[in-house]
Amino acid sequence: MGNSLVQAFLVGRAVAEVINERLEHAVTDTLSEIGKLDAELKEQFNRFAEDVMERANCSANSDIANAGLTTQSDLETPDVQTTIDELRAEIALLRTELQNYRS
Repeated sequence: MGNSLVQAFLVGRAVAEVINERLEHAVTDTLSEIGKLDAELKEQFNRFAEDVMERANCSANSDIANAGLTTQSDLETPDVQTTIDELRAEIALLRTELQNYRS
């Protein structure tokens, strides 16, 4: 009777060890897959952001070309007061044209 109790204890301990190892592998594999998924999502988001910025830059460059500006520095360093004065002049011209059209 003592021998069968010891054998049952050893079998139970072996079962617990095997379950523990398999559970450890399952948790490790799951965490590994989650890490891979997280890395892939970050990479896809970075590619998405790069694509968006590339399209925005292309659009800005085409807008620059359509506006008659030749370089990016023309947009980056405008004289603010000159721009305001030009806009005011255009508004005044449009008001004059509108008044002429109405009369």
